[in-house]
Amino acid sequence: MINTVGLRTLLVKEIKRFLKVWQQTVISPLMTTALYFLVFGVALGGRIDRIHGVEYIEFVIPGLIMLAMITNSFLNAASSLFQSKINGTIVDLLVSPLGTFEVLAAYVAAATVRAFLVGALVYAVAASFTGPSVNNLFWALYFGLMVSVSFSLLGLIAAIWAEKFDHLSLFPNFILTPLTFLGGVFYSIDMLPAPWDVVSKLNPILYVVNGLRYGLLGTSDVPVMSAAAAAAALATALFVIAVLLLGRGYKLRA
Repeated sequence: MINTVGLRTLLVKEIKRFLKVWQQTVISPLMTTALYFLVFGVALGGRIDRIHGVEYIEFVIPGLIMLAMITNSFLNAASSLFQSKINGTIVDLLVSPLGTFEVLAAYVAAATVRAFLVGALVYAVAASFTGPSVNNLFWALYFGLMVSVSFSLLGLIAAIWAEKFDHLSLFPNFILTPLTFLGGVFYSIDMLPAPWDVVSKLNPILYVVNGLRYGLLGTSDVPVMSAAAAAAALATALFVIAVLLLGRGYKLRA
C-alpha cells in the first residue's frame, strides 16, 4: 500500500527546498539560457539560413528549453540526495516508512516541477522575441515530461554512486554537456557530413530535442514516433537502474 502521507511530505519538502533559493534554482538557469538565446538566436540568427523552413531563432528555442530542463531536473535530484548522503541525514530517509518507489516518486516529481517551471520561463522569454508557437501540445508535454523524469532519475543514480563532489561533477561536465551540445540543440543533423549524421542518432538527447521541436514547431530530424519510443526507452532503463540501486541501498547504508 502506498504511503501517501509520507510521499506527499517528502515531495513538499523537496519542492520547498529548491524554491527557498529560487534565485539560484530558477532565475540563474533562466538567465544562462536567455544568454544562449541572445547569442545563438538573435545575434547569429540573421546570418544563418532557414532550417526546415523555420527561422534559426525559432529553431533553437526547443533545444534551449530542453537544455534547461535536462540540467535542472538532473541537478535538483542529484544535489538533494547527495547532500543527504554527505550530511548523514540519508539515515532518516532510510528508516522512514517509505518504500523505494515512494522515495523515487517524490524526488522525481520535485525535479520535474523545477524542470517544467524553468522550461516554461525559458519558453516565455523566447516567445517574447518570436511569438508563441505550439504545433502539438500533447507531444510538447510528452517530451518535456520524459526528459524531466529521465534526467532526474539519472541525477539520483549519480548521487547514489558518487562518494564526493568531484564524482558528482563528472556527470554534467563529461556526459550531459557533450551530449546536449551534440544533440541537435543548435543545428540539424542534416547539416552534418557522413558519418557524423549517423553517429548523432546514437545520442538519446537528439530524440527528445527533436521531439519537442516537433511539438512546438512541427519539424523534426527524426520521426516523432521514433523519438517518442527512444524517450520512453531511456526513461524505462534509468528507472530500472535507479530502483535497483535505491532498493539495495547501494552506497547509502553504512
